[in-house]
Amino acid sequence: MERFREDEGFIKEEEKPLPRNEFQRQVWLIFEYPESSSSARAIAIVSVLVILISIITFCLETLPEFRDEREMPIPLPPQGGGLNGTPGDSPPMQPPSSLADPFFIIETTCVIWFTFELLVRFFACPSKPEFSRNIMNIIDIVAIIPYFITLGTELAHEQQQPGAGSSNGGGGQQQAMSLAILRVIRLVRVFRIFKLSRHSKGLQILGQTLKASMRELGLLIFFLFIGVILFSSAVYFAEADDPESHFSSIPDAFWWAVVTMTTVGYGDMRPVTVGGKIVGSLCAIAGVLTIALPVPVIVSNFNYFYHRETDHEEQAILKDEHSSAQGSTAGGEVKRRPSKNSLNKSVVHLENSEEFNNGTSSLEKANIKAKSNVDLRKSLYALCLDTNRETDLCGMRLSCAEELSETRLTGKVPSAAAVHTWGDLHFALMTNSQ
Repeated sequence: MERFREDEGFIKEEEKPLPRNEFQRQVWLIFEYPESSSSARAIAIVSVLVILISIITFCLETLPEFRDEREMPIPLPPQGGGLNGTPGDSPPMQPPSSLADPFFIIETTCVIWFTFELLVRFFACPSKPEFSRNIMNIIDIVAIIPYFITLGTELAHEQQQPGAGSSNGGGGQQQAMSLAILRVIRLVRVFRIFKLSRHSKGLQILGQTLKASMRELGLLIFFLFIGVILFSSAVYFAEADDPESHFSSIPDAFWWAVVTMTTVGYGDMRPVTVGGKIVGSLCAIAGVLTIALPVPVIVSNFNYFYHRETDHEEQAILKDEHSSAQGSTAGGEVKRRPSKNSLNKSVVHLENSEEFNNGTSSLEKANIKAKSNVDLRKSLYALCLDTNRETDLCGMRLSCAEELSETRLTGKVPSAAAVHTWGDLHFALMTNSQ
């Protein structure tokens, strides 16, 4: 059957390895495949909710009402503010601890869940090296690292003695540098939004499309780079003699060229001379043509991955229906319902087999509910899923091909059974498998 699918040009479906241990297999299915069971679906819902809460918290804590007070400039105490008019009498103002901040508590709860989920999936995965190289798992690790760095910084700050940082003149600069580094580290938390792609088929298809279109995207960037260099140089020399020119240099015109070629047009930089406007018009036209070139390839890749995903879902449904039909007919003989003429003509070609005459063939069982040509194609695809019928399937296809070839050479009219069987079988495989 696999050889037949390869001959027809179908792409081989990627195998998904599972752990050999039964307990690890169940845990892996629960945390990795949400569609496997109801408990796995519940775990996926909890994970999505935790991700959304973490992202919302990350955005809300930047509001001025909730911003960390230590990120604000600390006012210096007034001279002579003590009881006796001396600066040393007033105690230094200490910012409140972030460990008691509600946002920090919510963040701690989310990170506990992320860490638990990551560790469970790591110990239950079938291959540790493959797990470590997976881009989604790397994103999971990167998303929780900022929390532990922030926690270590806060604990070190709590243990620091009061006034130790202000004993020298460089304490303020060191604190500002630490805050800048801490903000950059916290920015990494935004990558948690990519964790949603584990539970979203649409994001997975988008990622696969971008991965398959890297060559086209690279060509797009290369063409844009050439256009930016060309038109920024042209507009600079076209506007060089005008005192009101917005382009002081060629690198300064890069921004204008990028904005114009992408048809954004902020308007902060614009040509004012006739020559500059002509260059701007050519730049906009070239940008539209350049961006439109790789779009059909990217759309084609998206359609391919989208239809492949939907076909996989249809295959799973057909497999379930086929297995349920086999289970319902195991206890006795099933009466065959009449169908349309195309179904009867297609079945004529299979009536010579002993298994069909005994009323136990997989095609007959799958055609219980056949009422149209579409049901026939589904039934033929269900026959393809039966590993015991691979020889019959290939033999049926080869016999039809031989008959059609012979009639083409001799000039005879092929039988209706051969034509219908070949056409319906080929169409069913083309539309229901990869």
